[in-house]
Amino acid sequence: MKRTRSHITSRDVALLAGVSQASVSRAFTPGSSLSDDKRERVLKAAQQLNYIPNSIASSLTTARTNTIAVIIGDTDNPFYVHVLRAFMATLQARGRQTLTFAVQPGSSSDDAIQQVLRYRVDGIILTAAELSSRVVTLCHDRGIPIVLFNRYIPGRKVPVVRCDNIGGGQAMADALLKAGARTFAVIKGDPMGTTSQDRVRGFNDRLFEEGLRRDAVYEIEGGSTYNGAFEAVLAAYGTTKRALPDAIFAVNDIMAMAAIDVLRHKRELAVPGDVMVAGFDNIPEGARASYDLTTLDQPVAQMVEEAVAMLEKSLAADDLDAFAEERIVPSEMVWRGTILRD
Repeated sequence: MKRTRSHITSRDVALLAGVSQASVSRAFTPGSSLSDDKRERVLKAAQQLNYIPNSIASSLTTARTNTIAVIIGDTDNPFYVHVLRAFMATLQARGRQTLTFAVQPGSSSDDAIQQVLRYRVDGIILTAAELSSRVVTLCHDRGIPIVLFNRYIPGRKVPVVRCDNIGGGQAMADALLKAGARTFAVIKGDPMGTTSQDRVRGFNDRLFEEGLRRDAVYEIEGGSTYNGAFEAVLAAYGTTKRALPDAIFAVNDIMAMAAIDVLRHKRELAVPGDVMVAGFDNIPEGARASYDLTTLDQPVAQMVEEAVAMLEKSLAADDLDAFAEERIVPSEMVWRGTILRD
């Protein structure tokens, strides 16, 4: 079949529908003001002519591309895969498209953002840490707002939506203390990430407030990944040389699942009978019967909605450097089978 090009334009649709070209544009813009009758006529005409609006042409007219860059830093953590899906669905529902970038191992968010700036995007949502003032300035000078998701960067005037990670750590410490634990291991994540730092701080501070000695808590570097945590827990507790803790708290679920696998399959121990294990994030994988992980839930849908709403506010702000709103969302305990309960 010979290849042909369609030259159907919004003008053709407007003529067939008996409306203005502006009405055609509004018909394909979510949330725009247009009567139901006109919208129906435009959509019917567009279907009849096989017309699809040209987003590039629209961006030349409006100076907006309706494209948002989402930068993912921790691709080894399934939590952020679920977060990315939620952002894509939420942005698409608002008539925006997603351009996804990943921070590669050994690279920084600055590197990823400089890649983003090669494209025309309206805004950036960043789920990775480490962001320099220089890069913030580069974006703001171009009128591109940045919103941080589930992390903050001290000293940076950037809008933030994040979970109450300190409060979540405190809540998990209370739960494990109530279950009878008196010795603990904490599996830490990214040493540069505020998310991991805050969860560890909240957990440890609550234990120490309750009178536990500092040597009752053994800290393990898990690197935020399953493999990193598996090897670290295996090195710490793969033999009988070190006494087992009463409980292990991992700052994300994927590391908690690694700890469970080491205890059950390398030491043939019972969870929670021999060692209790808890995580943070409430990823769907942790709910599977083989793990049944007690964890803290981050309300991803709510957090994503608020991050997108904050981005919309930023897009309308006159001074991006002065717009530094912060929203802290509480976590919620999800009780399953890896902590002993009365």
